[in-house]
Amino acid sequence: MKKNNMLRTMFLSLFTFLYVFVYAQTGSISGQVLDDVGQPVPFASVTVKGTSRGASADENGRYKLPGLSDGSYTIVVNAVGFTQMEKVVRVAGGEAVADFTIKRSAVDLTEAIVIGYGTARKRDLTGAVTAISSKDFNKGSITTPEQLVAGKVAGVSIISNDGQPGGGSAIRIRGGASLSVSNDPLIVIDGVPLENANGGSLSYSPNPLSLINPNDIESMNILKDASATAIYGSRASNGVIIITTKKGKGGKLNVNFSSQFTASDPYARVKVFGAEEYREMVNASGKNDYISQLGTANTDWQDQIYRTAFGTDNNINVSGGIKKLPYRLSLGYLNQGAILKTGYLERFSGALNINPRFFDDHLKVDLNLKATRTNSRYANKEAIGNSVSFDPTQPIYSGVPRFNGYTAYLDPGAATGLRGLAPKNPVAMLDLTRDIGSAKRFIGNVQLDYKLHFFPDLRLNLNLAYDGSLGWGTKIISDSLAGSDYYSYKDPVTGTMHGGSATEARQKKESKLLEFYLNYTKELEKIDSRIEFVAGYAYQDFLNTNNSFDPYTADGLVKSTYTYFIDYPQYILISYYGRLNYSYKGKYFLTGTVRRDGSSRFSPDNRWGIYPSGAFAWRLKDENFLKESNTVSDLKLRIGYGVTGQQDGLGNYDYVSYYQLSENTAQYQLGDKFYNMYRPGGYYPRRWEQTATTNIGLDFGFLNNRITGTIDAYYKKTKYLLNDASQAAGTNFVNRIVANIGDMENKGVELTLNTRPVENNNVTWDFGFNITYNENKITKLTIAPDSTYPGVIYGDIDGGTNNKVQIHSEGYQRGAFYVFQQVYDPQRGQPLENAFIDRNKDGLINDQDRYRYKGSDPSMFLGVNSSVTYKRFNAGFSMRANIGNYLYNNPFSSTGNWNTIYNKLGYLTNGSPNVLSTGFNGDQSNVYLSDYYVQNASFLRMDYINVGYDIGRIFKTASLRVNANCQNVFVITKYKGIDPENKDGVDRNFYPRPRIFTAGFSLSF
Repeated sequence: MKKNNMLRTMFLSLFTFLYVFVYAQTGSISGQVLDDVGQPVPFASVTVKGTSRGASADENGRYKLPGLSDGSYTIVVNAVGFTQMEKVVRVAGGEAVADFTIKRSAVDLTEAIVIGYGTARKRDLTGAVTAISSKDFNKGSITTPEQLVAGKVAGVSIISNDGQPGGGSAIRIRGGASLSVSNDPLIVIDGVPLENANGGSLSYSPNPLSLINPNDIESMNILKDASATAIYGSRASNGVIIITTKKGKGGKLNVNFSSQFTASDPYARVKVFGAEEYREMVNASGKNDYISQLGTANTDWQDQIYRTAFGTDNNINVSGGIKKLPYRLSLGYLNQGAILKTGYLERFSGALNINPRFFDDHLKVDLNLKATRTNSRYANKEAIGNSVSFDPTQPIYSGVPRFNGYTAYLDPGAATGLRGLAPKNPVAMLDLTRDIGSAKRFIGNVQLDYKLHFFPDLRLNLNLAYDGSLGWGTKIISDSLAGSDYYSYKDPVTGTMHGGSATEARQKKESKLLEFYLNYTKELEKIDSRIEFVAGYAYQDFLNTNNSFDPYTADGLVKSTYTYFIDYPQYILISYYGRLNYSYKGKYFLTGTVRRDGSSRFSPDNRWGIYPSGAFAWRLKDENFLKESNTVSDLKLRIGYGVTGQQDGLGNYDYVSYYQLSENTAQYQLGDKFYNMYRPGGYYPRRWEQTATTNIGLDFGFLNNRITGTIDAYYKKTKYLLNDASQAAGTNFVNRIVANIGDMENKGVELTLNTRPVENNNVTWDFGFNITYNENKITKLTIAPDSTYPGVIYGDIDGGTNNKVQIHSEGYQRGAFYVFQQVYDPQRGQPLENAFIDRNKDGLINDQDRYRYKGSDPSMFLGVNSSVTYKRFNAGFSMRANIGNYLYNNPFSSTGNWNTIYNKLGYLTNGSPNVLSTGFNGDQSNVYLSDYYVQNASFLRMDYINVGYDIGRIFKTASLRVNANCQNVFVITKYKGIDPENKDGVDRNFYPRPRIFTAGFSLSF
């Protein structure tokens, strides 16, 4: 608390000082730049014509030109996407106020788009690239960067992992390209490629992107096809997201302070019996052994573990220029409570960008520094499942000191006095588990771009970067938490019983980058052509330091003979790359790219991979038959093909032969004792996964670009797919190994449509729509054809013993459900227990009758967004939908049978009311593998609704804007569980996404 007060005091002091400093400026022209409907235009350039004096507007369009004497000046205003404006302003008495209203151009085809190793004009792009700027980001309580563009980009699926603050998202671009390794896109921030993988045994660090403050991001550009991504070679098969942070624009001092306040509501619940209904049902059963266990309380355990959580997000930034030294400094503080009690996320962030220019702008220096620290407490997620199954007639507290006063399932005949497999008190699980973690991250780079004085067509670019993170955490479970660990460990010396656990983790991750490239650009006026050539070299060194700690009991007793050790896994990536762009007459464009990557993760024989691509674009709009058209304002055809690779998600030394300590299930007997011995580990001389992508696209615009859009069709073929395969007997002592033995394909169509249906002096309405169809199919999973090989079975569920419900199979989509076909009562329409279709007609029901049914990936997903401005008011919404995705409802299956409610071990648990209609007993394990539990999870979700009002100028030099927002407004779905959106395909102990209400303001000077 003292630390939080200190931070708030620091913010207030800095804010007061800067206000007084700005307010004292005189001899100037100040005002606001607005668009033609009265909305602020952020970061507009305001200059005095004929001089070098200028300034950049802030986020609210406010500008100030200081140091002017009395007289008349011609002021020029420019902004990307707007037409230039000039106006004469007279300064009298040392001060003048002038507002500017500039007209918006529907689409600016000259806008610079950040691509790999440089920029390109929008009109010149040959690849599938989508650029989203800060003005188009999603609004509301945004804790991680990927949420800014969720639902905005065709072909890009962003699914938040759960409702935990900072919990991250699964990002899939065009379906992903792997089975056993990473499907995450490459993230590049200010020219620094990030390593996204987390590590460590504890959840001490949130997802890597949560360590980037979304408020510092200026734009996010998504590269989707191989023509656009091949320049990144071995890490580009899953697409590339390029993040550019905000920079100083020079000119006068600008200060912006924004604050948001949030309330998060846990509105979703798993359907179970209420206490009174449960009591009546058990009493009516006549089972006296169970009736005697009923309590007199009425406890809604889900209500007891969830709460309305509050949070705040505060950011202040200072930008401007000292002569030719533009700068931007920002500080941020986020404190977000979790709806699952005891959890929270706290983040401190800072960023400094300095962008000086030297030698008549021949040398550009970009210094980018970002530092973040997070402190988290992770609520025990297992409490979610226990809140569903714990007896609702029992009170939270037993009234006796044992187990810290919490109610527990008791068994006087057991050594611990507990029913070991019974549910644990969910409130006790939260209160008696302390899982805390901290993470620090620093990303810094300096980029030098020098345009040779004697040869200005050639630029030299040097990028030096360091990305370091340090995470640590401890997890302590009290020995008072009733469960299987309660006083279960015996001190081998004293014989004293101990319980609980204390676990510690620490990891340091470092990445060092050296990158140098040449950029040659030449206008060949005689042949009406333009060429641009990039050639470069990159060296990136990744080093982890993993600390392994001994496991302890809650009171500090070592529980094993393992010893503490430190591991230093490291790998190096070396790359050579080149790109050639050629344009003819400004309407025919060719792009060729090649990259050669070498990774130490592969054996010397397979270390290097070559990744080429080529693309062609034709601006049909500039042809004579369309040049004068008033209807068609833009039309461009794009065709591209390329090959990319995959090396993320692999172990650093998996190709090396090694020995490892055997597991407890593989011990050797010497005398009357059993010992763990060392045995050969599995290794395989892997090669790169490779994905070849063909893309054809059409960019269009109509009616002066009031209607714009893009349609793309693509085909992706992944070869040398890494798959989990069995080992032949005698070749190794491990049963399975990951090897290059598979192929997979993705094909689809994307459509993006943006329109401005209304535009006049008072009202502007923008409407956007995107839709994606993606079909995924595994075409090979074995070295040789094998009709007996079902595929890779995975997807653990609760219920039965070691049951799994998903499979990767040749000829089917990735992640199909592997289940029995349910038989239904023809009269009632209800499923018949343990009645399944004998699909192979052999008279038996066994694993040979399981079949591939549906899948967790949607066949179509879409996004809809809209914004309306009316004078100083604005409002907007964003929606997303998935179509064709299915989800296994594990709470429905694991608690929806009588043997769960009347447990055979002699205790009562709560269950799903679905059991009243099915009557399932749950006697056989096969019942949990029924396709009855695979449910249609297609949905339409209103992600957010926002409103805002620009109050305008206050205190003469300041402007104020207020806003309100609601996120996760509603979900329409047929799915019967808690939430239809789930990246894993199995709804199991799901941490519900909250509904978030936000109110905030932004104050600018």
